[in-house]
Amino acid sequence: MPEDIRDKPYIGHDDVIGLNFIKNPCPYVFRRHFRQGLRSHIMEILKPTDMAAEISGTMVDGVRWFPRAKPHKIFRIFRARLETLARALEEIRRVKITEQYLSPVYLAKSDEFVVDYIGPEGRNLMLCGFQEFVKGEILDPWGILDSGDLVAVLYHNLCRHGRPSDLTKTQWIHHTRSQTAILIAKIKQMIVEKAHVPDLAGVGNLVMVPSGEIKLVDMNNISRVAFDSDIQLDDRGYPVCDKSIEALSLLESKLLGRPVDTSEAIYRHFLDPQRLRAVQVREEIFYQKNKT
Repeated sequence: MPEDIRDKPYIGHDDVIGLNFIKNPCPYVFRRHFRQGLRSHIMEILKPTDMAAEISGTMVDGVRWFPRAKPHKIFRIFRARLETLARALEEIRRVKITEQYLSPVYLAKSDEFVVDYIGPEGRNLMLCGFQEFVKGEILDPWGILDSGDLVAVLYHNLCRHGRPSDLTKTQWIHHTRSQTAILIAKIKQMIVEKAHVPDLAGVGNLVMVPSGEIKLVDMNNISRVAFDSDIQLDDRGYPVCDKSIEALSLLESKLLGRPVDTSEAIYRHFLDPQRLRAVQVREEIFYQKNKT
């Protein structure tokens, strides 16, 4: 029996164009994005002309250049099974909450939709999304660099592809820190007012764009926030809520260059040393189960 596309570890162009809801013939090429997660397939949507230039090259001032094709959009296929339409709409509702607080400056715009997927087990619901492609440098909250080095390294990495903005390096760093402060404030507001937090913990979920803003590019695992003794685990067994708030504190300390206020209600609860140790145990269990 053919394998359900959601269960495949990786998919390619032929898998996507074989889906019953994809137009045939399809005017685009689908390529697996370098960043793949446990919760979704991530595919680049490319124009055939750009792919042809990448493969065959193009002449620039007498030199053949092989430019990598830039994605037109990003296509996501969520792996999670959706037993009911209500479940799918709940997932979309969480994305809309995040958009309400972070869009459009701090969030990769995404349009979610539910399709009637015909798989090996018959018809069932599948959640997909078309997302804005965001160019920039991955921002890893768990990086070991201190605040001054981290921001400077991000600036220089962005400069490899041309000057990131018209600002000087000093101005860019100041702008980046002020924008990061706004982002952190918006996420805290979302936690307090809507009791939800986006997944900030995964490496690759945050991208620093050339203009100096941080964009959230992964909205697969938005979790509820509860100020109680329970450590919430997602459907894969990962303590994503606690780890996201820990990542938020790292962004604040490393990018803003200031210690976090552990008396603040969010940090007082989630950064409690005893709770951090308990979260670490659950995180280790998760990685043991998901070893490849």
